Amino acid sequence: MATRSQKPRSPRRRAFLAGSVAAVGALGTVGPAAAKDGGGSEPAGERASRRAYDGPYEGETLSRVAFPLGGMGAGMLCLEGTGALSHVSLRHQPNVFNEPCVFAAVCVKGEPNLARVVEGPVPSWKRFGLKDSGNGGGGATWGLPRFRRARFEARFPFATVALEDPDLPLKAEIEAWSPFEAGDPDGSSLPFAALEYRLRNSSSRALTGVFSWNARNLMAVEKGERAVRAVPGGFVLWGSGTKDAPWDEGSFCVRTSDPDAKANLAWFRGGWFDDLTLAWKDVEQATCEGRAAVLEGPPSPGATLFVPFALSPGATKAIVVQLSWYVGSSHLREGDDPEDDEPVGERRYRPWYAARFSGIEEASEHWRTSYAERRASAVRFADCFHDQTLPPEVMEAVAANLTILKSPTVMRQADGRLWSWEGCGDSSGCCHGSCTHVWNYAQAVPHLFPSLERTLRETEFRVSQDARGHQTFRAALPIRPPAHDFHAAADGQLGGVMKVYREWRISGDTAWLRGLWSSVKTSLDYCIATWDPRHTGALEEPHHNTYDIEFWGPDGMCTSFYLGALRAAALMGRALGDPVPAYEQLLEMGRRRMEAELWNGEYFVQKVQWKGLRAGSPQDAKSMVGEYSPEARALLDQEGPKYQYGEGCLSDGVLGAWMAAVCGVGEVLDREKTASHLRAVHRHNLKKDLSAHVNPQRPTFAFGAEGGLLLCTWPRGGALTLPFVYSNEVWTGIEYQVASHLMLAGMVEEGLEIVRACRDRYDGRDRNPFDEYECGHWYARALSSYGLIQGLTGVRYDAVERVLYVEPRIAGDFRSFLSTATGYGTAGVRSGKPFLDVRSGRIDVVRTEYRPRA
Repeated sequence: MATRSQKPRSPRRRAFLAGSVAAVGALGTVGPAAAKDGGGSEPAGERASRRAYDGPYEGETLSRVAFPLGGMGAGMLCLEGTGALSHVSLRHQPNVFNEPCVFAAVCVKGEPNLARVVEGPVPSWKRFGLKDSGNGGGGATWGLPRFRRARFEARFPFATVALEDPDLPLKAEIEAWSPFEAGDPDGSSLPFAALEYRLRNSSSRALTGVFSWNARNLMAVEKGERAVRAVPGGFVLWGSGTKDAPWDEGSFCVRTSDPDAKANLAWFRGGWFDDLTLAWKDVEQATCEGRAAVLEGPPSPGATLFVPFALSPGATKAIVVQLSWYVGSSHLREGDDPEDDEPVGERRYRPWYAARFSGIEEASEHWRTSYAERRASAVRFADCFHDQTLPPEVMEAVAANLTILKSPTVMRQADGRLWSWEGCGDSSGCCHGSCTHVWNYAQAVPHLFPSLERTLRETEFRVSQDARGHQTFRAALPIRPPAHDFHAAADGQLGGVMKVYREWRISGDTAWLRGLWSSVKTSLDYCIATWDPRHTGALEEPHHNTYDIEFWGPDGMCTSFYLGALRAAALMGRALGDPVPAYEQLLEMGRRRMEAELWNGEYFVQKVQWKGLRAGSPQDAKSMVGEYSPEARALLDQEGPKYQYGEGCLSDGVLGAWMAAVCGVGEVLDREKTASHLRAVHRHNLKKDLSAHVNPQRPTFAFGAEGGLLLCTWPRGGALTLPFVYSNEVWTGIEYQVASHLMLAGMVEEGLEIVRACRDRYDGRDRNPFDEYECGHWYARALSSYGLIQGLTGVRYDAVERVLYVEPRIAGDFRSFLSTATGYGTAGVRSGKPFLDVRSGRIDVVRTEYRPRA
């Protein structure tokens, strides 16, 4: 059957302004203090109160909230839980904690006038502890009066801050959003954000006043020129580059469609704190005076938009502030070029939007004219996505990590191809090149934006792969042929084979698959020759992996990737009329070997091997392990190479089997043994309290009384003196991967327990709920959380067969989000029968395979 899109639903308006922001309803389940066997971050009763999962943030949980806004690869700014703007990162690199002097304000006329910044109280951690805090935070807006109370709620891609103050006869709301809709990668890659302010007269008398939006020139750079200039309905802040950094030139536009708006383009020019002092006097005096741009003398340090209002009792004034920016070039060039080769393509990274718009005027005008359409698309997506009936901790985990797509982690170059970091350092991208072994885990982009995900496969197999089949697991930027001067990554390259299969089944584009097929075979043949030269079905030779080291000898983690890649290749070859029986034979041999030699009766392990291999001595191998000291050589003679896991219970121990499942490849290991391994991981590696846990590595991911899933434990003994370098840590991307796999195996509560442990750490008190970090902020591995949807519901669409699969691990009726290459909607079970409601586009279904939970 062909199911067409339904008429978009109208936006659901929350009644933030109708009552006190202090009143929070009981939304969904709460943290582990109130949940049975909660797997929580702290013992029950450790904290006096816990917020409801997928519910509002207020009080202490507002402290670290910062919600990314912007487009994919287009730059970012964050709306904090109080309503402030921070982490402003517009120049193609992160600028974490950058909080420029920008603020909205409101003044109610009276005797005296009542003026407030339209934000809640400044979080206490900003008082001391930031860089240069000993100098008093000069230039910040934190000393200006604010609303007394705030509440924040996210409904991706929207976020809302509700504000009230007992001394002010107004209640305020900020609804922030930026364009985003599944299936529209271009519309979701625009350098735009919106702040919709709503002011409600909560008194019994008529009110008059002035709303203002104030900004010091945040695009100005030291030693560069700067200017403030007019645009219809607002102003542009401009800063030039410098002789040494011409790529720093950029513009930031603030505009509104309010017909009564006036712009002051000439902030007071003076020393010390003169500009902000006089700007605030304008606010306090309810000034609504336009001032022309400065034409002589020093440039204006900033600008203000004024919008007057008059409100009868109970009335509301809505003011839309549209933000757009343009930084057309960058200094970014990542990756080494092959020796003696002439550089090809562009010298430096240019963002996708620079190929679409000529400058800030064109970009901001597009934002103005397309605003209603973009908003309707974002509402349509949000209404559909948040219409799911999944557990609130799952909804929170999935939605919160979609903000990674709006962070500086994600880049999109001028020709439209996707390229990304692993995460973000405070001032630069962290670990370049769409790293294959990290992005293996990320399951959101292939479903939300399949065409973008396919560009990653094309880069891997057509650009980053040489004639031998060796892939560099870090793509160069701008995307171009790289130097092949380091190991391939076994999990990354083998995962790529499964992901080609996934992209084919999602898109239904067999011609695309046929175009890559030769390269896929070359890649897999390289893997076999490099890591399984004896053709035993297991990876024996040292193989580089996501832990930044090489495993020596066969292990469950990478061998499961091998089996998944062999099965995926066999299925693709058969479909293309090019069968590869050698792959099928290796698959059967490998499965038997893994289940016989690497199975200890409870979970899969590693058989550490370093003698009799083609690779020679570990201390002579090229690696990130570093030099072997005399004491390390002694340890090698006794235990083998550094940084293995041996008899450990590895959380990623059957990761390749999870990849095969979420990619639609099918089972590659015995189902019961896989389930047993997952049960062991849950039993041994999930810790509810890490106070007594020893972690000499990177502790801030989880430590003290917090809970989390350890990467590895040794419950049966045999711990190595120096196990792999991250073994004592907690990574959210692995937590979600294991939780999803547990759910797929029918262990739903165990999976939810892990999700709760993770989200309890990211509750806003100490960490930003919208920034799950690992090697940097907004770390890509956390996008494994999207796999929780499939883990719970078993909902999957195969565009090749045009079959809708509904194989829930939860009982009863449910609704789940489904995104495909041609449309998205809601699928699930209604009145005991499977259903599909398409909300956008078209999804052709000829058959539904429904397998209810036993």
